[in-house]
Amino acid sequence: MSIAVIGAGKWGQAIHFAISQNFTCKITSRTKKEIENFVSLEEALQCEYLVIALPAQIVRNWLETNFIYKNQKILVAAKGIEKHSGAFLNDIYKEFVPEKNLSFLSGPSFAAEVIRSLPTCVVVNSINSDLADKFASFFPDFIKTYTSDDVIGAEICGAYKNVLAIASGICDGLELGNNARASLISRGLIEMRRFGKFFGSHDETFLGLSGAGDLFLTASSTLSRNYRVGFALAKGKKLDAILTELGEVAEGVFTTDAILELSVKHDIYTPIASEVALVLQGKSPQLSLKDLLA
Repeated sequence: MSIAVIGAGKWGQAIHFAISQNFTCKITSRTKKEIENFVSLEEALQCEYLVIALPAQIVRNWLETNFIYKNQKILVAAKGIEKHSGAFLNDIYKEFVPEKNLSFLSGPSFAAEVIRSLPTCVVVNSINSDLADKFASFFPDFIKTYTSDDVIGAEICGAYKNVLAIASGICDGLELGNNARASLISRGLIEMRRFGKFFGSHDETFLGLSGAGDLFLTASSTLSRNYRVGFALAKGKKLDAILTELGEVAEGVFTTDAILELSVKHDIYTPIASEVALVLQGKSPQLSLKDLLA
């Protein structure tokens, strides 16, 4: 089998490391990196199985300018909603690849821990169960894999939990305590489910690894970029300065606007996401907290 990871950020490198335990796996990115089996994009695209770990906001442009479909099977390893259109990643990819050739990775999985071979659980989501099983088989023993056909549910969980992680970071940055953070996360899970149900997600997805599992992880650790964004906002830092200092993509910053637009369009009640959007636009975190409690 020929397998390649496209995108050599921390998450792409972690996936490449994991798959390389049992298989020869190539990797590529926009800039050359000193990684074993690093190849050109042209060579990577010749592989039958592709894991695409590119930020959600650049995926459409990348597909339009770089991708040529040759019956490749794809595992999408990004999480987010396109900001300017509100499109889910599966909708974007379906414009370029048949749905039966697409699968989506979800679940609680920090790159820093995967690269250390620490125990991890993930879900491969696809309408094609054979494809989901195939991609699941690529992962090593320290990563336990599950499969699901709830693509949209996994996508919404993966995108929404980043927004809730920003809210959780704000909560901790304001030093509101463990009670407040637990309340926020649990109410956030309900809000995420409400949003997902509108788009046809399955209830069990929100209670499993893709939903509660990923949310609990991302909303309670400084390893989370989105949590760190919220924490810094609560300490009075400006968003531009935070993102520059972060040096990495915090998808929740972009996804918040997309969720807000979709919730307004479809009249979905999303109070936490709405307040996060206002804080990102400059609203005082203390005032936002007051309005949420009211």
